[in-house]
Amino acid sequence: MGPSDITDIASQSVRTLRAFGQRIPRAGGLLAHSLEDAVRDRIVMITGASSGIGKATSIELGKAGGTVLLVARSEDKLTEVKRQVEVMGGSAYVHLCDLTDTDDIDRMAAEVLEQHDHVDILVNNAGKSIRRSVSRAYDRFHDYQRTMQLNYFGPVKLILDLLPVMREQKSGHIVNVSTIGLQMNTPRFSAYVASKAALDAFARSIAPEIIDDGVHITTVYMPLVRTPMIAPTKIYDRFPTLSPEEAAHLITEAIRKRPKRIGSTIGTLGQLSSAVAPGAQDLVVNRAYKLFPEGGDDSQRDTTEQRAFVQATRGVHW
Repeated sequence: MGPSDITDIASQSVRTLRAFGQRIPRAGGLLAHSLEDAVRDRIVMITGASSGIGKATSIELGKAGGTVLLVARSEDKLTEVKRQVEVMGGSAYVHLCDLTDTDDIDRMAAEVLEQHDHVDILVNNAGKSIRRSVSRAYDRFHDYQRTMQLNYFGPVKLILDLLPVMREQKSGHIVNVSTIGLQMNTPRFSAYVASKAALDAFARSIAPEIIDDGVHITTVYMPLVRTPMIAPTKIYDRFPTLSPEEAAHLITEAIRKRPKRIGSTIGTLGQLSSAVAPGAQDLVVNRAYKLFPEGGDDSQRDTTEQRAFVQATRGVHW
């Protein structure tokens, strides 16, 4: 190995270390002391901003001084979120987009870059969930296709559109909202969990490529949240859940701290047990699968075992 090789390796190492030290730009190389420090005068795009977690996150980021780009299909709902952000003293812009249509994503991303020049923080929050056992999905391959379209191909296309400018400006943060189900291997969610696993794998693969350009990726393994997405499953009315505001706090903490991942204690334990004793975890999860009814049926009364299981696995969507 010649001197030039050693110089190149040293140079690459310095760039990588500098990237670690810039996890929060303009915050002295440390965690931002507040959300305001992390987002003030920065442009933050949030998908699925018309309701639930996206709406609550948009309001919090607007209050903190970020310029919030609200992305979803419903103009009326986004306009109302924009009004609420502005009432709190924030700044927001509506950008309509069908996130299942990659051509429409290209159009929206080009519109955003033309109007705002760049995006500092991208929060991939929009998502679709299906609760159905595989035995009831043999003739429903379209469920898997539709879920992948929104939960995987949509955010990947948006990242590919916005990432070049982030890398060029040597600063950027991508927050992907995933699910605790990916850590717990929850049954009945094979379409949903698989789509989130694909996005997680994509993020983990590109992260080493972009870190020395000052671009970071955080995955939030979100527990069960009381949003319109879970409303059809009536048994969740009896489950302990996060409010959209509590879920938004996890996302804002991800933006403030820029960790690789944010999750709950039970989710981390589930991931550990899957790595150490996957067979044993399958048996435990199989018991949960049999405990709770299919299709959101709420006709049966709670059993003692159901209540105990729900409390022991708070935040998991069985």
